[in-house]
Amino acid sequence: MSAAKARVLEKHDDDVVIVSASRSALTKGRKGGFKDTRPEEILMHVLKHSYTSTKLDPTLIGDIVVGNVLPPQGGASTARMAALAAGIPITTPISTVNRQCSSGLTAVSQIANSIRAGDIDIGIGAGVESMTFGYGTGAVPEGYSELVMEDQNAEDCLIPMGITSENVAADYNISRETQDTFAALSFQKAAAAQKQNFFAPEIVPIRVKQESPDGGRQFLVESDDGIRDGVTKESLAKLKPAFTKTGSTHAGNASQVTDGAAAVLLARRSVAKKLGLPIVGKFVGAQIVGVPPRIMGVGPAYAIPKVLEKTGLSMSDIDFFEINEAFASQAVWCCEKLGIPWKEGKDLNGKVNRWGGAIAIGHPLGCTGARQIATGLNIAKHDSEKLFVTSMCMGSGMGMAAVLVNEQ
Repeated sequence: MSAAKARVLEKHDDDVVIVSASRSALTKGRKGGFKDTRPEEILMHVLKHSYTSTKLDPTLIGDIVVGNVLPPQGGASTARMAALAAGIPITTPISTVNRQCSSGLTAVSQIANSIRAGDIDIGIGAGVESMTFGYGTGAVPEGYSELVMEDQNAEDCLIPMGITSENVAADYNISRETQDTFAALSFQKAAAAQKQNFFAPEIVPIRVKQESPDGGRQFLVESDDGIRDGVTKESLAKLKPAFTKTGSTHAGNASQVTDGAAAVLLARRSVAKKLGLPIVGKFVGAQIVGVPPRIMGVGPAYAIPKVLEKTGLSMSDIDFFEINEAFASQAVWCCEKLGIPWKEGKDLNGKVNRWGGAIAIGHPLGCTGARQIATGLNIAKHDSEKLFVTSMCMGSGMGMAAVLVNEQ
């Protein structure tokens, strides 16, 4: 073990530790288990679980930040309503943050920084997205300043995400076959993990009502419903490109439109110990970088080295990586740029997305950053690993990465 890794694994009273990390199941937008369930209801359940499962007095929660990308009115009312309905006191403040696909991780990082600064002792970083109720048409809004649009990078911020994936594939020669191979592995790993019930410890079952002509029915949403078994690169090769006629990105090698929520309960270690709260992990630190908007998916390849440099770690110190699969093209390139072998991960013991990623599981935008922490801690406990990195790209050209320690 390197000296840097040993240092990061040390335990100190002023550490920011993770008391719990959980999520809802992730369901297909517009047709999955949460198609008739509003985002505040999904979020309510995971917020309530985060403190009741650890027997924490909710009056001790100093602040809550919720990542949310596509809600009306900026999501402030949705988050506040969910917290109050979850039994969190009216005196506990809450805010929402939209840093695109890293919103959930940004929320966790903001709470961690508030704890480090001494502003609070305990807080929740969460994320939620209903791409059923909040998902827009993707049309470019009217009324942008002509002067601003003269700047190419500014104009590039409006490039649809799918086209940025095509730009990465073209600029870095990521073939359709390579993308389909990566995507098929994501489905295969996720399906294998789901069959063995590996995701269950991180999922909060939620009973919902789904509308139907006969008056509707109630049922329990307790598993991800976008995961498909039997997907191969050959079956994916039959799908038509989604964004350009000659492109390589399609419905099977891009992240799914998804509904879901996740929450990470954080505390100062000394306070967690004093209250007898369980400690499942440690939040070490996070970093954010900017990259060219037209190839926004390359973000993790630059954010990960930055957070490792900031924490004094090297790539070899990290046991595994959770890198959001916005598109196979960008995920493949990031892995190859960083020297992370991805084909070897097909046996659920590789270095990246051991149990699959967003291509198979889904990508509820504001939720994903927090969801990957819940999944990462679950994997680390299952595989007896200590140190992992979570990362994602972000629309308009950014990347974010965080280092976490498993203490289970």
